[in-house]
Amino acid sequence: MKKTIFLLFLALVSIQSFAQKFGYIDSEFITSKMPEYKKAQEDMEKYSEKWVLDIQSKYTELEKMRQQFQQEEILLTADMKRDRQKNIDDKESEIKELNNKVFGMNGLLFLKKKELMKAILDDIYKACEKVARQKQLMFIFDKASDLSMIYTDPRHDYTDYVMEALGISLKEDKNQNNQVTKPKK
Repeated sequence: MKKTIFLLFLALVSIQSFAQKFGYIDSEFITSKMPEYKKAQEDMEKYSEKWVLDIQSKYTELEKMRQQFQQEEILLTADMKRDRQKNIDDKESEIKELNNKVFGMNGLLFLKKKELMKAILDDIYKACEKVARQKQLMFIFDKASDLSMIYTDPRHDYTDYVMEALGISLKEDKNQNNQVTKPKK
């Protein structure tokens, strides 16, 4: 009987030693506190605005071409009408192609965002790796990603540790939160 209890105890201990520790972070919260991320967002907005203005100006040109064609249509021969309509159609497809090239899947905007975010995401990854080693974690999930996390126990939240590894201070936030949550007399 004692031998059975000892074997059962030994089995439980060995199962626990193979248990994998995990934690999670909130990357949206972390990036919201990173000045580099805010700068990258501002740069993205500048690029996006520039491309939007460029495409809008091309649409304005196209609209002028259409209006001019409608005004002069009565005076044009059939060949001239076909040529003008072809020019308008070519211009429209050129604009659609440019719009897709800039804003489409793997377009210029996507590639620019990827370029600007690479250094930031690399820093977060390195900080997560450091925290995982320090806390002996096998997995770190991202609460802000598409991964569905129905419930998260705050004991497994390592966001603060990752922010600390990145050199981001939480003191201001905690002071602000304390001021907000204190009841007024």
